[in-house]
Order: sequence, then structure tokens, then C-alpha cells
Amino acid sequence: MTRPAYANPVHVLLGSPVPVRVPVRVPVRVSVPETVPVSYASASSSLGPARRRGARCLAIALTLTLCVGVPIFSTSARAGVPEALTEHVLPGFQTFAVQARALAVNATADCTAAGVRPSFHNTFDAWMGVSHLGFGPLDTDGRGLAIAFWPDKRGMVGSTVAALLRNEDSAVGNADQFSEVSVAGRGLMALERLLFDPDYAEYGRDSYTCRLVQALAVDLSRMAAATTADWQEQARLMQTAGQAGNVVYLSEDEPAQQLYTALLSGLEWTADQRLGRPMGSFERPRPERAEARRSGRSLRNVLLNLRALEHLAEALAEGPLPVSEAAFTDAIIQAEDLDDPVFAGVADPSGRLKVEILQQRVRAAQEAAKVEIGRQLGVSVGFNSADGD
Repeated sequence: MTRPAYANPVHVLLGSPVPVRVPVRVPVRVSVPETVPVSYASASSSLGPARRRGARCLAIALTLTLCVGVPIFSTSARAGVPEALTEHVLPGFQTFAVQARALAVNATADCTAAGVRPSFHNTFDAWMGVSHLGFGPLDTDGRGLAIAFWPDKRGMVGSTVAALLRNEDSAVGNADQFSEVSVAGRGLMALERLLFDPDYAEYGRDSYTCRLVQALAVDLSRMAAATTADWQEQARLMQTAGQAGNVVYLSEDEPAQQLYTALLSGLEWTADQRLGRPMGSFERPRPERAEARRSGRSLRNVLLNLRALEHLAEALAEGPLPVSEAAFTDAIIQAEDLDDPVFAGVADPSGRLKVEILQQRVRAAQEAAKVEIGRQLGVSVGFNSADGD
């Protein structure tokens, strides 16, 4: 079954620079590497992963000679790991870096809420393609939290942003100093507060709020670029697992287990946090807890992340995934059919039922992937950096 793309495609970056598309209202063109689109939606084509494997081998080999930051080296990695890295992980982070860079450039040119919102959405879309890969470079220096501080159980984003504005913190003028600001006052969630909260969104071009928006965008771009750069070494280590001198991955099974754990943990996170938090309890639904509700992205994030996780599952698999593919399809169709962008409907019994059904289908996809892919790879779930949150 082929589903229409929901948002921007993921890209594999190639060599020659061309302009990246930015909102028409912003008179800026950002020069970035040429891109070849690879849509997450294509992961649900009529060809399953096993049948596609042979057809894509040549394309992967050619891409490895061209793709920015995808080195060619002797690999001992088991099947599924190279495909997951070259088809999902590295292109996903490269796309995130490109969109974050466009966000920074566009915010510098036009810092108003109306001017920045399109690039904000593009960057958040790209983040949904990689947010489940919280190990390694995203775990370094707490980057994952600094990029998206959520769930925010104590309202720290609001209080930190308010303090920055109240004190007109001078860190906005220095990128190194701004990187020392609390993670609750950085990243997508702090930027969302300024761009979409009616208490802030009417700021002027010459205001401190405008400068803070620009600082947040530049900081996001810096973190995205650093994470993407660090993934080149991470990929090398994962593809040489078990080889002499590799002190990070001592056996060739470890990278497969790490990616498998990221897949299952991502599905669990979506079910328990992105859906479970706004659902609350039947007696006390909590729609105000939905992720990115101010920007109207709560359901959008669920759908984009489901597609990204489906894409990872098919890249990682060593054979057909009939049960998992069917389960992902059911979950994604349920999300596509849900007309409740910020899960406000959980306050109504009939609306809550629809979100509960979606949550059940996400968990069914998790269980199907756990069994099918785990059996193929011969691995079990390992530690995930989000386990203690």
C-alpha cells in the first residue's frame, strides 16, 4: 500500500551545492548540498524489505561513493545495520541539519513570528525523523534534551523563557554563552513558545524577543550540525563493531541491538508520552500536556514519527515483515483519519476512544516489530537513554 507523503521528504545529500527551498516571504536562499528525496511514505510500497533488498544494493553502493559523510570502509556489521545507517540514520540527520540551517538563516533575515514559523515547522518535521535515535551523538552533552525539552512536567520551558525575556539575558549575543543556557530555555520547545504563544508572538523586529528567536535558531543549527558531524564517526564504529581497536562496540551484535532498541523505545515513547500524556485518565484528561500543542503539531508529530519508525524497521529487517508492516499501516491510517490536531478531543469520551485506538495500534506495531525483527536479528531490547525519564 502506498500512502501519500505527509510532510517534507527525507533527503540523501550529494555533492554540488544548490539552493534549499525557503518560504517565499523570506528573501533569502540558503546554499546546501544537492538532495535526492527519499520519502518515508515509500517504505510502505508494494515491495517488502526482502524483495527491495536486492534492487537497492546497487543504489546503496553508488550512494556510498557520493553521499556526504557516509564513508566506505571494511565492515563486519551484520545485515540490516549498514542499510539502517545509509538509508535512515545518516540521511535523516543530514536533513535535520539542512532544515535547522535554513531556520537560522531565515530567522536572521526575518525574525518575526510569521517569518520564522514555516522554517520552524520544517525543522520540527525533520526532527521527528531522528528524535528516536537518542543514543550516541544525541546523548552527548544532553543534546537531545536541548533540542526538544519535552515532556516538560514542571513547566520549566515557560519559566525559563520568561526569565530570559525579563532579564534580557546578554547570552543571546554570544553563541558560546547561549549554549550554556538551561536546556529548558533552548531548542524547539522554547522557540515554539515565542512563535505561537499569544503572550509573546506579536513581538517587533527590534525587540529583545526577536534577538532571542534568532539566538535559538542559531543554537539549534549549531547542535544539528554538530550531531550530524558526530554521526560520521558513530556510523564508522557501528559498521566496524567487533573489530580490533573498536572499544565502543565489542561485538558485531551490539549496533543491531541498539537500533532495535531505539525502534521499540520510539514506539513506546509515542504510545506512552505523545499519546498517553494528553489522554491522562478517563476522569482527568490532560489535553494541555500534548506535545507542541501551541504550534498545532501534536498529531502531526505522532504521524511523522510513526512513518520514520516504520522506515527504520524496514531498513533494519533481514527479511519480510508481514505482521509489522500491517500493524504500522493500521496505526498510520488511524492517525491519518484522526481529525484532532492537538488531541483536544480526549476531554470527550468519543474523542478519547479514537486516541485510545491509535495508542493500541501503536503498541501493536511495537509488539509486532519486537517479535519479527528481534527473531530475525537474534537480539533483545537493551538499555535506552530515555529509560530513566
